[in-house]
Amino acid sequence: MVVCTLGDLLLDVIVRLDSGLAPGDDTSARTTLAPGGQAANVAAWASALGAQGRVIAVQAEDDAGSMLRRELSDRGVDLRGPTGNRTGVVVSLVQPEGGRTMASDRGSAPELRAEDLEAEWLECDALHLSGYALIQPPTAEAAERAATLARDRGARVSVDLASWTQITRAGDAMRDALARIRPDVVFGNELEWEAIGDVGVGVRVVKRGAHGIRVNGDEHAAIPVAAVDSTGAGDALAAGFIVGGPQLALETAARCVAQVGAMP
Repeated sequence: MVVCTLGDLLLDVIVRLDSGLAPGDDTSARTTLAPGGQAANVAAWASALGAQGRVIAVQAEDDAGSMLRRELSDRGVDLRGPTGNRTGVVVSLVQPEGGRTMASDRGSAPELRAEDLEAEWLECDALHLSGYALIQPPTAEAAERAATLARDRGARVSVDLASWTQITRAGDAMRDALARIRPDVVFGNELEWEAIGDVGVGVRVVKRGAHGIRVNGDEHAAIPVAAVDSTGAGDALAAGFIVGGPQLALETAARCVAQVGAMP
């Protein structure tokens, strides 16, 4: 099975706090640099689950970009896409109980254009689109062209809504993109579904954290696990769902939160 993703390849700076932030003062923490980006995370987890993972993303010719290419290669992920100027960075502040808050700088990632795509990249069984790619041009046009090329080859298309704040800022842009793409599966947490409203999709997956997932109204309980870092858990869940359905999705999400970092 070939799982292709389109979106961001970023550097994650994971800051695990030993206690809550103290405004105006210091808080001790442990900091880790790791590869990330929603699309890259899904491709890496798909590869770890036995599929062939491929990610289409802008890759920068800087030191961070070199590190990310090496890390993806080590995980068996095929990286395709044009060259950009600057690798984006996501700072993930992880609370002692495992919850996280992110500050995102996408760098050159939003510069992916429809004309950058090559049809052979979309020869796959499943295409997964990051919601961040649907917010504004030119990546929105790239995502729509990718969906068309993948569907022409018999692939199923899925979308992760990505961020309720971005959906709110984008207005109708993501709703209109979803209407044109007509994804077979859409993933989102409860706030993201509330922000996007009523959109027609084949399978609606509601990510509910420690409460599991709801698939077209059917509840599936989370697998109990000692949470260390929830960064990338939704991406791991999406990869598991694409490769093997709800149960594998929950198992993969549990593996992700039990480790530090968004990739296996």
